[in-house]
This record gives sequence, C-alpha cells and structure tokens, in this order.
Amino acid sequence: MAAVTLRGLGKTYAGATRPAVAGVDLQIRDGEFVVFVGPSGCGKSTLLRMIAGLEEITTGSLKIGADEVSDLPPRARNVAMVFQDYALYPHKTVFENMAFGLKMRGTPAAEISAKVDAAAQTLKISELLQRKPRELSGGQRQRVAIGRAMVRNPQVFLFDEPLSNLDAQLRGVMRGEIKRLHQRLGKTMIYVTHDQVEAMTLADRIVVLRDGSVEQFGTPAQIYKHPASVFVAGFTGSPAMNFAPASLHRHDNAVALNLGNLTLPLPQTHPAQDADLLDRPLTFGLRPEHLAPGALPQGPDEVVVQAETVLIEPLGANVQITLAIAGHEFITLIDAEQPRPVPGESVNVTLRLHHAHFFDPSNGRNVDSPTPARFAHADDETFTI
Repeated sequence: MAAVTLRGLGKTYAGATRPAVAGVDLQIRDGEFVVFVGPSGCGKSTLLRMIAGLEEITTGSLKIGADEVSDLPPRARNVAMVFQDYALYPHKTVFENMAFGLKMRGTPAAEISAKVDAAAQTLKISELLQRKPRELSGGQRQRVAIGRAMVRNPQVFLFDEPLSNLDAQLRGVMRGEIKRLHQRLGKTMIYVTHDQVEAMTLADRIVVLRDGSVEQFGTPAQIYKHPASVFVAGFTGSPAMNFAPASLHRHDNAVALNLGNLTLPLPQTHPAQDADLLDRPLTFGLRPEHLAPGALPQGPDEVVVQAETVLIEPLGANVQITLAIAGHEFITLIDAEQPRPVPGESVNVTLRLHHAHFFDPSNGRNVDSPTPARFAHADDETFTI
C-alpha cells in the first residue's frame, strides 16, 4: 500500500508573517497520479518537499501507506524524487548515476546491473549508459533522472517541475513518456507543475493550490467543468474562462441574466434557477467554447446576441477571436477554415448559457457548483460529470 495521507499539514518559515503551506488535508490513493498545480509561491513545491522529507513539517501529520513518516528522514520514507534540474553527477556515467543510490545502500553489484539495465530498456536509454551527462540532451538527462528513481523501486514517485527546462515540443513528448510510465508501473506519483496543460493531461486528480491552501481537489473534468472559484476557473483552460459583472433577477416569471445593458433568459435547467442569487452582484463566467460567432440553431440553452469584433489571433488550427459584448471582452475560438470576421465588424454571437457559471465577487467562490471539499476525499465517489 502506498496511499499518501496529509492531515493538517503545514509549514511556516522562521520570521514569516504567514504560512507557506496552511493546514492541507489530502487523501491520495494507492497507485494514483496526483498533480499539484498553481502559480509561483502557492506552496506546491514546499508541500512536495515535506512529503519527501526535505522540508521539516511545522504542523500536522503525514502517512505513507499505514506508516506515520512525519519525523522520518528522507531515506527512510521509501520515496524517490525527480528534480527540475536533474541533479545528476557530471563526472559519473549514466550507469553510475542511476546505480549510485543502490550502491550506497549496499545492493549487490549483479542486482544493481540488472535493475539499471531494466530501467534503461524501459526508458529507451540503454545505448547511453556509458555517456556523461554533458553528452546528453535535456530530454535524455530527464530520462536518466527518472531511471535513477525507478531503480530504487520506491512506494511513491515525486516529480518537482521535471519538464520546466525543456522546450515546448520536448515537454509534450516527455509528458507522454511519464504518463506511459505510470500506466506501466502502477505506482503512486505526485507531480508539481505551474502548467495547467500538464496538470490536465497527466493527472488522475488535480490539487489546485493558492497561497498555501487547497483551492480545489478533483478530477480534470471536475476542475474544468465545475471550478470551485474564479481563481480555478481562470487558471484552467486555454484560453481561460471569460468573466463579466452580472446579476440575476426575475423577468416575466422566469430568472433572467442582466449582463451590462443586456437582459438574457437563463435556461430553466440551469442550477442558478434554484439558488438564492437574485438581485445581488455576481461574476458571470463562460468558457470560450460555449460562445461562437454566428446565429446557430437555437436550442433551449442558446441565445443570440450582437457583438463587435475586437481582435483576431491566428493559432494554426484555430483562430482566437476577442469580442465586445455589452461592454465586456469575451474570447472564443473558431476553426481556421471557418470564415472569420474582421476587427470592428459587428457579428451575431451564440451564447450557450446552460454552461454559465456564477461566482460571489466578495470571495470568488462558485455559488452554483460543488465546493472543493466535495472532492477532497478518496472515498467520495458520488459525484458524476
């Protein structure tokens, strides 16, 4: 068993006015791939280093499997960490780098050789075993760092922004390699990144961190479709969710959305119909894929409004379009083969309002979606997308 359990885990540095990590509660399942994501300074690397034993825990407890490990040194926790800067010995060969940890533990030479060879074959670096790190590309060095972790056969793999030093194309390749590795090994993996694309593509579940606290913990689909806050909604998705000040009020015996000088009918199936949200300030949110230039066939959740084209940005397969609606800018994407408007042109835009989100501007919380605690425990399987 290699579940990882954090209970009230916190870290406060001497002289700091606030904790770097503030009482985090998480239950990471055995064999699960969990990604810690958030902006710089949110506490994600500090949290990972506490799990590794490289940072002292100030408050709370940490279990790996059934064992309390809060006070154990790193080597006694049976975890292996892959660092952002690879941390390879420049004077040692690839084989020697991968074998070093085993050698220090007194592992027999024949067993070391077998484990290194097996890991090298899995990572497709067998032909590199006699080279020095300076003779390797960034992707090859990262494979060596992963191989060094693999040969230890740890209970838990920890990755601290391992792809940050690679170019965009190689990052995509290595993301796929790490995901395949997880599928092959079935080990618990905890991965830190600031890149929401990495988080969405790699994770079984994602921990979104902000200012040392968990903003939301859930599957990629839960995080994307039901963000717990404006912060989560704006951090995930590319382009990010569109936002605008709004309010809801009763109009012709139904709930309507007031968006600037526009009054739009809210779909009868929208959760906000049953919420106590009328006549109060709200932040309206809509993903770019839920609005589209052109008057499409109107379904029960669609409404057509007029907009002005502000900006056109070709992205290859897609074109990003910025539109002004009721005095607020909204971003959408269209296929590059579709006819595109020109800046300054007036266009009709279809809004799919069933997918609209509403947030409380006083605290940023989503007022019509589940709270982050809804997804915070491993035994909570009742929510479906």
